[in-house]
Amino acid sequence: MLKILRIIFLISLFSQCMPVIRLSGQEKEGMVKYTPDFKFTDGIYLNFDEVKLNSPIPKSKILTSIDYNDREFFKKILEGDKIYFYDNMGVRQEIPKNSIWGYSRNGVLYVQVQDNFNRITFVGNICHFVADVTTIDSHSYNSPYGYYDPYYSPYGYSNYYNPYSPYYSPYRSNMTRSELKQYLIDFESGKVLEFDADNTELLLMKDNKLYEEYVQLSRKKKKDLMFVYIRKFNENNPLYIPVPVQ
Repeated sequence: MLKILRIIFLISLFSQCMPVIRLSGQEKEGMVKYTPDFKFTDGIYLNFDEVKLNSPIPKSKILTSIDYNDREFFKKILEGDKIYFYDNMGVRQEIPKNSIWGYSRNGVLYVQVQDNFNRITFVGNICHFVADVTTIDSHSYNSPYGYYDPYYSPYGYSNYYNPYSPYYSPYRSNMTRSELKQYLIDFESGKVLEFDADNTELLLMKDNKLYEEYVQLSRKKKKDLMFVYIRKFNENNPLYIPVPVQ
């Protein structure tokens, strides 16, 4: 009798869980869990919403004389200032290159930063990538020369090239330099953030347990373990992507 009661209890418990299981399956219907083997649909992504939907402008809808089978198709198409394509209604459209989010080539995402397209090497609910960016060295008083000029006034009334200034040259310009910078992408909002401890902490807030662990660390430990906690976050909160439409 006791054995029968146990069986009835287990059946009852299982039946109560069934609606939850079915609901979970419905939430993931038409979606696949992201793994390193996943390939995004090739094409140009106008914005991050299209990335989340895995629905870019395919090559077949892009107006160009470039061979669609050219291995450098995207590199060549993005050398111009504008991109021409047909939308879902068959209407011809054009858009400035610098306004698009990025593209996917061979299933790999590339995001645009400062007119350059950078491969996203780590994908998840928190993505990570490295970009080659150009920065301007601007020193005291925001001098137009890009460094301190004692003859330059920040208030505008003597904003001219003084030939008596030892810094004067008609060919001077702000000094720029190129450097590699690391970034994060919040896959929920599409926001691109610098890879630092503060932004890592901000994104970890969506996982209470990891967040509480992280905020207890020293400042140095937070900096050293940023990527470790991002990886943990993605493992605990897997990313689901819509299945490509065949």
